[in-house]
Amino acid sequence: MILVIIIALRGRSMLNRALGSVWGVLLPGAILGGLTFADLSLDTWKAIIVSGLLVTSGMIWHKQLRHFVLLPSCVALVSGILVILMSLK
Repeated sequence: MILVIIIALRGRSMLNRALGSVWGVLLPGAILGGLTFADLSLDTWKAIIVSGLLVTSGMIWHKQLRHFVLLPSCVALVSGILVILMSLK
């Protein structure tokens, strides 16, 4: 409810900025969703998580790549969720 009030007060520009980062979550989710069918081992998934975290920390300090930091961090997040789901089976 608070978000609706803030968007109404700020105008539609805030809504466009909030929805602009959705592709940073959907793109890694779609790629990793396709990788789930590749039957990768847990060690490979853990390596993907570590590489996503390392790339994220490197991208935070880069001036131009800072805007795309959501991509590797979501790769690490989605990979971590997949590892948890795989270890539950």
